[in-house]
Amino acid sequence: MCRLFGFRSVIPSQVHQSLVSADNALIQQSQSNPHGWGVAYYVADVPHVVKSAEGAFADRLFKHVSGVVASNTVVAHIRLATNGTKSIINSHPFQYGKWIFAHNGNIPDFDEHRAQIEAKIPPVLRRYILGETDSEVFFYLLLSNMSRLFDLHRKGFPLDDLKVAIRQTVKEIEELIGESCFDENKLFLTFIITNGQTMAAHQGGKELMVSTYKSKCSEKNTCPNFAPECISPSQTGFISHLIFASEVLDGDNVWRAMEPGEIIGVDWRMRLAVFHPDEKSEVVEKTHV
Repeated sequence: MCRLFGFRSVIPSQVHQSLVSADNALIQQSQSNPHGWGVAYYVADVPHVVKSAEGAFADRLFKHVSGVVASNTVVAHIRLATNGTKSIINSHPFQYGKWIFAHNGNIPDFDEHRAQIEAKIPPVLRRYILGETDSEVFFYLLLSNMSRLFDLHRKGFPLDDLKVAIRQTVKEIEELIGESCFDENKLFLTFIITNGQTMAAHQGGKELMVSTYKSKCSEKNTCPNFAPECISPSQTGFISHLIFASEVLDGDNVWRAMEPGEIIGVDWRMRLAVFHPDEKSEVVEKTHV
């Protein structure tokens, strides 16, 4: 399957190590995921998306983009195709307005179910579906459910509303396919979504790792934004950075695996929320993520 990377921080940061220079960077993982790549980042709240149908490992543009990007919010994806041909239009991340989406997974027998899924998407959104992938259609179904709860183009999309839309979208796909994405079958709905401020990820059957702090910080004495939550679990619910990755990346970040069905995200204030599959614990006051 594909590989995901998502980054949200209180300060603009470079992600070259995670994408290129670390021993297990995304570019190394692309050797077994050779069907395209994409990097999305934000400049002055405006998303920029660079994509290619080539394997990132052999693509000089991937190294160049990864070396120059410095942003508060970055989403990257390397593709192993399950639905749709190898092309730029089918490469992730996908974009609608300020929303960026990247998916690691599969909707089985997608061609058989595509028309039924698209019928749930209002024409005002459906018209923007350009490619052949299940991932893009899934993204627009999610946007459809989000739009019923909150204006898609307003800043600060509420995490509670995003959680409700994610749960509803996953439920609709499961009911249509007749499978759960947590039962070791062929339906997988792991993804990252952001509008540059709010960011959330859903573990939908494919492993996703999360980190909210480091074991140490080499810039502790010089960084003006250093706070205790940079190097320890947050005591307030607010964090300095949030990172998602399909595999643990080398470095000082402390990682844990997300549970199947778990949703983790931050709002525009960098307040962390963890939505467990049983829905018992929602906004985090004190977290050990």
